[in-house]
Amino acid sequence: MIKKDYYEILGVSRDASDEEIKRAYRKLALQYHPDRNPGDKEAEEKFKEISEAYEVLSDPEKRRIYDMYGHEGLEGKGYSTGFSDIDEIFSTFDDIFEDLFGFRTSTRRRRRARPRRGRDLRYDIEITLEEAYKGTEKEISFERLEPCPECNGIGGKNRITCPSCGGMGQITRSHGFFHISTTCTRCNGEGYIFAEPCPECRGSGVVRKKRKINIKIPPGVDTGSQLRIRGEGEPGEYGAAPGDLFIVIHVKEHGFLKREGEHLYCEIPVSFIHAILGNKISIPFIGDEEVEVEIPPGTQPESIIKVPGKGMPKLGSEKRGDLFVKIHVLLPKKLTSKQRELLEEFAKTEGIQLKSTQKKKKKLWERMIH
Repeated sequence: MIKKDYYEILGVSRDASDEEIKRAYRKLALQYHPDRNPGDKEAEEKFKEISEAYEVLSDPEKRRIYDMYGHEGLEGKGYSTGFSDIDEIFSTFDDIFEDLFGFRTSTRRRRRARPRRGRDLRYDIEITLEEAYKGTEKEISFERLEPCPECNGIGGKNRITCPSCGGMGQITRSHGFFHISTTCTRCNGEGYIFAEPCPECRGSGVVRKKRKINIKIPPGVDTGSQLRIRGEGEPGEYGAAPGDLFIVIHVKEHGFLKREGEHLYCEIPVSFIHAILGNKISIPFIGDEEVEVEIPPGTQPESIIKVPGKGMPKLGSEKRGDLFVKIHVLLPKKLTSKQRELLEEFAKTEGIQLKSTQKKKKKLWERMIH
């Protein structure tokens, strides 16, 4: 079946502005509206046709594709065009009709309730750096809506047609040849009520319950990481899937180790003797673990030593970051006579005169600078 040109259907030029397209659709929608042409199948088909044209031409992206490639371009991009029935038009264009006519319109048919996925839930959890390093398992407790066990989620007994809307789910008021519809507040759009509402859930069909589950937190998570537990959100409506539970991770600060991404950082004090001669020292790490750090001879104050592979695990990978150790060289505040004697001997081997005149001091500074 060959489709007509959308611009031709609305009677506008291809360079028509958005306002011109809207004005043309408003005029034709008024002319072919089903409430103005009851039982006229030809008018109903025309109403579908102009609504399809407006749905495409009022959308900038769809119009751009249509202008370049026509109907085939829209189909190639996966855009569905056309409407199966009048109810679908009003379901799609509720906001558009309100914008065009000042109120919403209805074909005075009750729309079937559509399945709606359950609401997602969020749970915030705080863990230690050690737990983030190794991974952990936690039991969490949270509340969610669940089908009422008293009425099996039905909401009550002896379902009867809502007397307020007559089972339509909407209250309709006439406004000229249009009919303004609002959701029935008594049945919430369901079209029925219970002669005996469930006392446990008061007719809602759901109750709030506390739930406990075990979750596994993988190694490498950081503050802001999220775990998605599928199906642990609130139940869906009319057979739809339940929502999901999102676990948001917060990692506590560590007293000794600092974290930046997958790398760890710490600072340690080292004797000036070890800094000069070199040494291997063990420093505290995650939990009861220790890490051996090699201090090379001649290590200068504030030097940073890298320990490869001792950082945090990379989430979802076997790789790890690195540990960076900043060295603070400790100098003795007091010396014994023997220590002083040894240092003076060392100074002589370096050509350092401890008791020098001002002139000699000046020469020493010049030698150090140059």
